[in-house]
Amino acid sequence: MRRFLAAPRADYGLLLLRITVAVVVLFHGAFKLTHGVEWIRGPLGRLGLPGWLAYGVYLAEVVAPVLLIAGVFARWAALVIAFDMLMAILLVGRQRVVSVNQAGGWGIELELLIGIAALTIAVAGTGRFAALRDS
Repeated sequence: MRRFLAAPRADYGLLLLRITVAVVVLFHGAFKLTHGVEWIRGPLGRLGLPGWLAYGVYLAEVVAPVLLIAGVFARWAALVIAFDMLMAILLVGRQRVVSVNQAGGWGIELELLIGIAALTIAVAGTGRFAALRDS
């Protein structure tokens, strides 16, 4: 363990970040696969956007996390996830931007943390543990 901690291991850190972001987002995708995305049409319509965009959630919360885990087009997948989190904030979390949750955290902290972590992957790249290295 001491040898492992002796020098920075950016590749391991990027792998850990990729897998963590992907698994967290994939849970949301699994929920949408089992419960559908019809409810997203309402918030999209209130912003003047077409309802068919709701199906993009499957790309962002199922396909992109799988690509992120595999390290295939991971930087693009990370950007898709970051955009998904921005849309989540705009569509259903706008009122929480200025709120504090019951545990004392920022109302949009989960979406923001996932989004920033995804942007970090997009900027930093995959590291060496990826099927297709893009960094």
